[in-house]
Amino acid sequence: MISDDLLNILRCPVAVHYTDKGDDPGQLRLVHNCWLICDDSGYKYPIIDDIPVMLIEVGEKYSKVAEADLPVPPPDDI
Repeated sequence: MISDDLLNILRCPVAVHYTDKGDDPGQLRLVHNCWLICDDSGYKYPIIDDIPVMLIEVGEKYSKVAEADLPVPPPDDI
C-alpha cells in the first residue's frame, strides 16, 4: 500500500513536463490499491511490491486501458 504522504508528492512525469494543466499538473489518484492514475495525461502506473513504477513507457502502455480493465494485481513483468 502506498502512503498518503508519498501519494501527495508523486506526480506524473508526462503531465509535469509535457502538458499545461494549471498550477499543479500530474496529480495521481490511487485505484484498486495498486494503480496510480493521472487524469491530466491519462497515463496509468502500476504499484508492484509497494513500489510505484513511474516509467513513462509503462504509463503509456496502460494509457488506453479502461480503469475498470486494469489488471489486479498488476503484472510484475513490466
